[in-house]
Amino acid sequence: MKVKEMMDKEYIYVSPDQNVVEVSLLMEKTKKFTTPVVDSEKKLIGWITSLEVAKALREGKKKVSDVMRPKDEIVNVHENDPARLAVLETTKHKVISIPVLNDDDVVVGVVRTFDIVETLSQLYEIKVYKIFEAMANELKGVSWDELMEASAIVTRRRTGQRITPEEYEKNIRDATFGEAIWATGGLEKFFVGLIAIGELVIARKVARARQ
Repeated sequence: MKVKEMMDKEYIYVSPDQNVVEVSLLMEKTKKFTTPVVDSEKKLIGWITSLEVAKALREGKKKVSDVMRPKDEIVNVHENDPARLAVLETTKHKVISIPVLNDDDVVVGVVRTFDIVETLSQLYEIKVYKIFEAMANELKGVSWDELMEASAIVTRRRTGQRITPEEYEKNIRDATFGEAIWATGGLEKFFVGLIAIGELVIARKVARARQ
């Protein structure tokens, strides 16, 4: 996934000469409390937040240019960057939104923490069996039944729970990715489990071929 697939394309933007009262009303109306400051070509020149607007109103400052942060202080990402980069930059710099630029430095969107949470929520709702279908496609020559058999064996080894391949298949068809992560104790353990299943199913196939 790229940044442009996650970003908010309905973002607001303001000019440096705009009155802060006007910006305050715009933020209130749209419920978007950070905005890029752009020139006549929509190129990024600054950034302003509702906190800076509030400060400007309190101190009697009139224009956005009086309180905006300049471009060189603003974290930004490119529209074709991996979406994970926006997540990492947001976390690293402890910001709630990041402007998205194209090759001409024109602002084409904004990634907000809301967009990140919404995207992750959608990923969490993916059915687990879809992940196993993708895994089966990558493990060339491995059947779905062989994959389920290996999965049941790994589950018994890791949890002590006796489960049949049929029961395992039913569980992953009913479960979402998010539920599976919680059930296995975290993202890392979930993928370690997938690796163990892949290794086992390949080992069993090689062993049968040697017989």
